[in-house]
Amino acid sequence: MRSKTAYVFPGQGSQVVGMGKDLYETSDAARAVFDEADSALGFPLSKLCFYGPDSELQRTVHSQPAIMMVSMASLRAALETAGQDGLSPDFVAGHSLGEYCALLAAEVFDFADAVRLVWERGRLMQEVGMIRPGGMAAIIGLDEACVAGICFDSGVEIANINSPAQIVVSGPKDALVKAVELAKEKGARHAIELKVSGAFHSSLMAPVVDGMTKVISRVKFNNPKMPVVVNSSGKMVSTAEEIKAELIWQLCNSVQWNRSVEFMIESGVSTFIEIGPGRVLSGLIRRINKDVKVIHIDNVKSLHSGVHESIQ
Repeated sequence: MRSKTAYVFPGQGSQVVGMGKDLYETSDAARAVFDEADSALGFPLSKLCFYGPDSELQRTVHSQPAIMMVSMASLRAALETAGQDGLSPDFVAGHSLGEYCALLAAEVFDFADAVRLVWERGRLMQEVGMIRPGGMAAIIGLDEACVAGICFDSGVEIANINSPAQIVVSGPKDALVKAVELAKEKGARHAIELKVSGAFHSSLMAPVVDGMTKVISRVKFNNPKMPVVVNSSGKMVSTAEEIKAELIWQLCNSVQWNRSVEFMIESGVSTFIEIGPGRVLSGLIRRINKDVKVIHIDNVKSLHSGVHESIQ
């Protein structure tokens, strides 16, 4: 089986003030992405990325479209840099919010539509987080069966299966406190609440479904131009209707990231290119399989080295 490559895109939590600024200043392709996003939203989100304040960038309504904007600017700059040598993935996948970037890479919808979709996703999730308060906690060092038992005993839900030993749970604040205590009692290496504004990927997000269903119904979806591995199953989808259902499903259900990476490796992927701010996915992929090659692209320095490695 020939060696294959996958693009992977990060989710919420990777945002940081200053992200994308050097790409905006040096790449025409990246600058066009920032300008188009600002135009689609009707305000300069790019300036919030570059200069903050951090308190505003951390708000879910801002962080989600900001991460997508920087991820796509990184991708367009990489394609611009590669030129005729080209970058051609065999698979694309994204973690939660990052799934929208994977779908953009597969030409499922237009960028301006995607920016508005993700803005609305962030707005609705932020609102629900205030109405139905909750949070998330990372549990490291326990397997899925053990964490499932903790969920049953505490009232939280599994939100992300990120690697064999890193699982994130989601639920009401009091239930999270109990879950963290139980995880420590059962020998978890780490169990800690995360700094997020809601119980994402849990049933507490159910009120978001109606709003996102309406927004998605107004956007033109195309069948993907390349294989997309989705959060719900860790397997490929091939039609626009499957993708619409996926984007609704992932709001209240767990992200099967470990399964997604394992599927791509079993399908012949030996090189993963993480495109977007932060290195969270790079670390997770190395924990899932230390033998694969992982490249990261999110700024000018990593852009040139990453493209060079990718086309070797």
